[in-house]
Amino acid sequence: MQRGSGGLGSWYQTRMSELACLDGVVAPAAETVVAVTDEGLLRGDGAFEVVRVYDGVPLALGEHLDRMERSVAGLRLEGLFHRERYEHEADELLTARGGRAFSGCLRLVLTRGGRRILITERLPSAPALARLATVTFAPPRVLDGVKSLSYAANMLCGRIAHERGCDEALLVTPHGRVLEAPTSSFFWVEGGGALCTPPLDDHVLDSITRRHLLELLDVAERSVAVDELRDKAREAFLASTTREVQPVAAIDDFELPAAPGEVTRAAADAFARRRDELLRRA
Repeated sequence: MQRGSGGLGSWYQTRMSELACLDGVVAPAAETVVAVTDEGLLRGDGAFEVVRVYDGVPLALGEHLDRMERSVAGLRLEGLFHRERYEHEADELLTARGGRAFSGCLRLVLTRGGRRILITERLPSAPALARLATVTFAPPRVLDGVKSLSYAANMLCGRIAHERGCDEALLVTPHGRVLEAPTSSFFWVEGGGALCTPPLDDHVLDSITRRHLLELLDVAERSVAVDELRDKAREAFLASTTREVQPVAAIDDFELPAAPGEVTRAAADAFARRRDELLRRA
């Protein structure tokens, strides 16, 4: 069912379902299908982005498309990526979803089979304070800088954390070096007030929210062992497109002294001002 064919608006108003755009055709997400032979499904071969939408406006869409373009190049799928189509179809899809009436997420996907997919999604719920469980993880070097569809390991780490009674995983290498959460960057504050985050050389994702925080705040990029983190951290927070800045209350059985602390609050306020500035320009 195409957007201009009639009926989609009334269907949406009665069902309140999310929408998808597959290769330019807008329809209810639950009725949008791709071939089971697509290697994006069979092998997780493809790239994706998730964009936060505020009152119908996708935040930093250009930055997300920049990263998606880098991911596609890293996967050697450049010939399948058409940026201008994503830009046009994002506008079409968000208009169909309600324009300014919609706040949530916009997922962008490119599969190995060449399918261009955009999906509106509700914002996932998250606790005000996150409790993290450390989970051993070895990032694949060949996917450095690539946000691929191969996210099974990340999702499993989250489920392991839930099994341990925590909200999210904190990925730690077999040698004990702290990396990030499965879908978020990790920041911590040391006793003297220094704000730190692992460097990209530690094979963490080049997060867009992380980039903005590095521009806005005095942040030291340095590696940290999980034992050192337990000894020195006074505050910590996760940062991502969907979470913005989310304070951390505990890591395993270590309760952080301040949750949220002053530095975390300052980071949240600084990012909120940057977010509002970007939305005004959009």
